[in-house]
Amino acid sequence: MNRKLRRSRLLVTADGTHVVAHAGARLLADLADASGLTDGLSVAMAPTKQRQRGHDRGHVLADLAVMIADGGDTISDLAVLRDQPDLFGNVASTPTAWRTLEAIDAECLARIAVARAAARKKVWAAGADPGFYVIDFDATLICSHSDKQGAAPTYKRGFGHHPLLAFLDATGEALGGILRPGNAGSNTAADHVELLAMALAQLPVDPQATEVVARADSAGLTHGFVDACRAAHVRFSIGFDLTEPVRTACLTVPKQRWIPAVTADGSDEREGADIAEITDLLDLSRWPEGTRAIARRELPHPGAQLTFTDADGHRFQVFITDQTEGDIAYLEALQRGRGRAEKLICNAKDTGLTNLPSADMAINAAWLTTALIAHDLLAWCRLVALDGDLARAEPKRLRYCLLHTAGTIARSGRRTRLRLAAGWPWANDLLNAFTRVEALRLQT
Repeated sequence: MNRKLRRSRLLVTADGTHVVAHAGARLLADLADASGLTDGLSVAMAPTKQRQRGHDRGHVLADLAVMIADGGDTISDLAVLRDQPDLFGNVASTPTAWRTLEAIDAECLARIAVARAAARKKVWAAGADPGFYVIDFDATLICSHSDKQGAAPTYKRGFGHHPLLAFLDATGEALGGILRPGNAGSNTAADHVELLAMALAQLPVDPQATEVVARADSAGLTHGFVDACRAAHVRFSIGFDLTEPVRTACLTVPKQRWIPAVTADGSDEREGADIAEITDLLDLSRWPEGTRAIARRELPHPGAQLTFTDADGHRFQVFITDQTEGDIAYLEALQRGRGRAEKLICNAKDTGLTNLPSADMAINAAWLTTALIAHDLLAWCRLVALDGDLARAEPKRLRYCLLHTAGTIARSGRRTRLRLAAGWPWANDLLNAFTRVEALRLQT
């Protein structure tokens, strides 16, 4: 029986010249340079190095961020860039990268934050400013398979760390993060207050002139955090615990007060869900003046298990806010959008946060910051260099379509040309992205 080969036979040789892989990752390196991030990191890292010789530590940190955005999850993965000097230039060794992260202390992290904020301002000036500023606060768990400093039993009976993160909802940018022990409390007010200050320092807008909203689930429901929001002129929208008084208030709402909830984009009614303001049915005197409470009742999805807080076949949720908007359907849809933060956390875990590389807490904190920079590079790439479906793509798809694209390097005279495969479906998207990043570099 003759079988037709599904693929033609290949003659494999190892004599290709000037062939490069991960060509699209060079786009992120160029974006870091064009936004001023690389230069800013050089300034931030300069005090950590006594000798002038060797690699610029700011450049090393930028290369680490590019490597993480490209899919690397260990420091040794920097070899992907280092082994392609025609594409990425002179990239530091693994020991040098280790020493760079080791040199980052609290003062250095503060300088890095300044560099990130300056780069963000330039990217926003190039068209990335969303004009709508909702900051999501949420924590996540990072499992540890060894006895790392700060690793501890978690509330989910695991073992690891419990970082607290802040993202800007409209752009997906990572505004800050605090690496905490695994047994850190979910509603530790001091951590939320510290992260609020970090996040606001990243925004190129003034909360006193432009409305900024801090959004969180009930883990953010502390007087310390709410008071800090009020002091910083930031509105808040936070999940409220379903205590017995809150449950009683939900059950005593007059039927005519319930109105239909709307979908996330506000274009249609949300089937099976109603909302009502219950401010007058609760004692909110301990919260800042102007605090409102809004409840949602919703029919549970098929197979869901009801709890003791549910009644009449409905599941209830409540949040408090000091926003003055009269349309409570809009406010409830805004609070419900907090779920997008969970997806951003998944993307962050796919961009360096799954594995902390060191047994040392300080090095892991530096790695977390580097991973957040990588997260921002991908976000900025979508915002200023891509359009269509790729402008909404998650990291995995960006890597497949763009970052891991192969090409060849050609030199003529003083020019170096990266030649992408003509048949690659996203070659033109990548070419256009390089052109847009170059335009960003030329902006003053």
